[in-house]
Amino acid sequence: MTPLSILDLAPIPEGSDAGRALRNALELAQAGERLGYRRFWMAEHHSMPGIASAATAVGLAFVGAGTRSIRIGAGGIMLPNHAPLVVAEQFGTLESLFPGRVDLGLGRAPGTDRAAAMALRRNLASDENQFPQDVVELIDYFKPEPQRRVRAIPGEGLVVPVWILGSSLFGAQLAAMLGLPYAFASHFAPAAMMDAIRVYRERFQPSEQLDRPYVMLGFNAFAADSDEEAQLLATSVMQAFVNLRTGRPTQLPPPVPGYRESLPPGAQAMLDEVLSCSAIGAPATVKAAIEDFVARTGADELMVTSQIFDPAARLRSYRIVAEAAGLEPRQG
Repeated sequence: MTPLSILDLAPIPEGSDAGRALRNALELAQAGERLGYRRFWMAEHHSMPGIASAATAVGLAFVGAGTRSIRIGAGGIMLPNHAPLVVAEQFGTLESLFPGRVDLGLGRAPGTDRAAAMALRRNLASDENQFPQDVVELIDYFKPEPQRRVRAIPGEGLVVPVWILGSSLFGAQLAAMLGLPYAFASHFAPAAMMDAIRVYRERFQPSEQLDRPYVMLGFNAFAADSDEEAQLLATSVMQAFVNLRTGRPTQLPPPVPGYRESLPPGAQAMLDEVLSCSAIGAPATVKAAIEDFVARTGADELMVTSQIFDPAARLRSYRIVAEAAGLEPRQG
């Protein structure tokens, strides 16, 4: 059975607010823990009206305090936005509070637009060259005897698994070179997925953290009692993608019947590509889609994301997915 995990952006539905979105995230993590999901990750995004997970480490602390066994982590921290020392201290703090439960996924995208990126004091010109160096520096802060004067306290000597995130061959090559697990963003940028998986597996070099390649793939899921209901639920994220691509990011809109069909062909094609790695439907439809995706990719793990307007429907969707995939509920 392929393990499943949860990726949450703490979506802010229209008419709601960030506080409610973060409490919804905790409720989802608690449900995921009961249902048998392996991890609960949150993603760093900035200047997005519909996403409440900008202060990712803070959100994870809230989720960690309200759960007991599910792993918590970042999917991911956009490392060029931060000094590696600060990230090591933040995730060292999380690991100190929730030992044996913390993951750290690292990406090199800004997680925002250019204006917000500049507000984060990013040097946009140096990302491609600087990112691998920053990853190595960050990993070094977790070593028991770091070869540097500056020390990450908390952080030093703690085991915080580091993942490389990506949507292109760059991240695949870096993860392979450093011997780290690789998470591909197929839930919104699937174009290079198969090539990235191949490059990562072919070039993987074992490391202290990992002796063989490990691939986790992002996967959208909108599950309901019928295919029609699930397709309606998915129109919220469709609207969000269209709004984002046209420079008008908004809070997560409510579902709209017939939304995709109302769009011009170009927008429909964009959505078809963006959501090509998805399961949308009733339990049997979802089960078949998951099995087909795993068979096609050989994924070691799926990171399931479900941006659904109604929090109760979102919880129901994750429950259907867990049952369709045969997850074993946690006891106690």
